[in-house]
Amino acid sequence: MPEKFTVAFLGLGHMGGPMAVNLVKAGYTVAGFDVVPAALEAARTHGVPVAASAGEAVSGADVVLTMFPGGRHVLDAYLGTAGGPGLLAVAAPGTMFLDCSTINVDEAREAARLAIEAGHRSVDAPVSGGVVGAEAGSLTFMVGGDKADFEAVLPLLDVMGKRVVHCGAHGAGQAAKICNNLILGASMIAVSEAFVLGEKLGLSHQALFDVASAASGQCWALTTNCPVPGPVPTSPANRDYQPGFAGALMAKDLNLAVNALHSTGVAARVGPLAAEIYDTFAAEGGAGRDFSGIITDIRDRSNAQGNPADVAASGSPAAGNPAAGVPAPESPAPPASQAAQDDGSPE
Repeated sequence: MPEKFTVAFLGLGHMGGPMAVNLVKAGYTVAGFDVVPAALEAARTHGVPVAASAGEAVSGADVVLTMFPGGRHVLDAYLGTAGGPGLLAVAAPGTMFLDCSTINVDEAREAARLAIEAGHRSVDAPVSGGVVGAEAGSLTFMVGGDKADFEAVLPLLDVMGKRVVHCGAHGAGQAAKICNNLILGASMIAVSEAFVLGEKLGLSHQALFDVASAASGQCWALTTNCPVPGPVPTSPANRDYQPGFAGALMAKDLNLAVNALHSTGVAARVGPLAAEIYDTFAAEGGAGRDFSGIITDIRDRSNAQGNPADVAASGSPAAGNPAAGVPAPESPAPPASQAAQDDGSPE
């Protein structure tokens, strides 16, 4: 490919728009398109040339970069729908198809297979870093594909990100992304539960942060995206949980991880439960809030249950209240098993 490729950038939403802007600023010839008129207008306002259709954007492009909500959108765009030609048919032979969407690993591998069979090249490169990273050009790209293809798109990715990792063959980028976000989602729940527990025990947010951030509880969910305001001034908690990385996106990514857990036979328990927790959070008003807002859900549910110590002191017949004549169990009963989610949530 030429040193400065011509890029068809399809998907100009909260992430794709700023990424396309950075490519234009770096001197790339970009033709953008999105099915949402507001996204097209926002991109145009920020200097991204826009096309009248996806087909027009792809015609003559060296690289077709897609940033779509889900795997079905990617595959439909590649193959075409309602009798219309897909991107694979419109693109010139040997075009590089660079998909930066976050989708199922199997869908990423299918997209690569379709592109290669149509005479093109393919790389999957999902991102981490959120809207702030997209705007700053500081994203992390996790890349799957042949080494030669990885090296071909590396200059492009370097413009949009500060860290680019070649994870392996087709689909490996998606595998790395969902494994990372499985850790992130579960750790944010644990950090949030710890802060709510600290509140109940009379521990200040700052005291808990000062200890855990310098001890074995240290993690990104605590030190960068801290779910309570104060200790980390730049965290979304200080902006009423404006994302950031929205709860709906975390729910989506955790469901992608659950799909992979099931397909590989991993005996996971935390991942499916984390997916269920974020599904509920998104469905009950957290979809557009930062995923660290899960702490508000944990706090609300905790307060709704009341204080067990107060209940026991009142003499109500709760388990473990000697005054009520009900002995405490030797060990707490295990929680009921949680049903795993089998389908990926739309972004």
